[in-house]
Amino acid sequence: MPQPKRVLLAAPRGYCAGVDRAVVSVEKALELYGPPVYVRKEIVHNKYVVASLESRGAIFVDEVEEIPEGSTVVFSAHGVAPAVHSDSADRGLKTIDATCPLVTKVHAEARRFAGEGYQIVLVGHEGHEEVVGTTGEAPDVITLVQDPIEAASVVLPETDKLIWLSQTTLSVDETLQTIEVLKGRYPNLMSPPSDDICYATQNRQVAVKEIAPQSDVLIVVGSGNSSNSVRLVEVALDAGARASHRVDSAAELKEAWFEEASTVGLTSGASVPDILVDEVLAWLAERGFATVELVKTAEETLVFSLPPELRRDLKAASLQAAKPQE
Repeated sequence: MPQPKRVLLAAPRGYCAGVDRAVVSVEKALELYGPPVYVRKEIVHNKYVVASLESRGAIFVDEVEEIPEGSTVVFSAHGVAPAVHSDSADRGLKTIDATCPLVTKVHAEARRFAGEGYQIVLVGHEGHEEVVGTTGEAPDVITLVQDPIEAASVVLPETDKLIWLSQTTLSVDETLQTIEVLKGRYPNLMSPPSDDICYATQNRQVAVKEIAPQSDVLIVVGSGNSSNSVRLVEVALDAGARASHRVDSAAELKEAWFEEASTVGLTSGASVPDILVDEVLAWLAERGFATVELVKTAEETLVFSLPPELRRDLKAASLQAAKPQE
């Protein structure tokens, strides 16, 4: 007798507090100042979100040099190096810093430990915007290590003051493996006072580990340049999913993936809006996977306030609107 078809829907999934703050920052800036509002790099790593904001008047650029002088620019959730702030000031740009506060924390740690004379090992992926921004805080004392393989061969400076930091969106397990290899070679390597991998990244990985062993195929909704989304596929396979695939949307799903499946796991990266998951659920329901079981492993209540410069202008606009008209 065939097994009943079902979907195990992971929770938490989708938007984290930092992504929500960044996206709302662009939306509010467009409402308050009017288009165009420029955004340096993708505000978050999701094609749908970027296209949606572009349709409302956001213009995405790679560098501030591409932005007309005096314009408004929003910095992405991944953070920027100090040089970007300096270049923006030189061009007279109105800046709104939508860097995730958890990334800002890592930047502050890099400045602090560099100032105290430490050499810093940054665990992260070369070229990722967050890594570029963090490295820019103390480029002379930061050594990037990407994975356990690099950790086995990297040559670090000879010093008693050696500490590691990490990109916020990594695989928790692989990061721990990387640190274990490094500490085996450099026993004096210190750990930061608190974990750098963000709560949302960890929570989404824990939820995937819960549903993966029961999943014939586990679908991760998220874009290919989203580090945390890509990691979720790896976590799913390591945790026992028989197959796992990342898709940007339901349009990328393939019938062949589900031919032998009775249980489909489903989650989404931290920069993915619910509408994309809903479309996948609808696609699966049309193919018999109509039963959806929510598997919740954590409750997320954290909310970040909007950037202070945006809050200030929104308050001023609200007060102006409340004044009696003559």
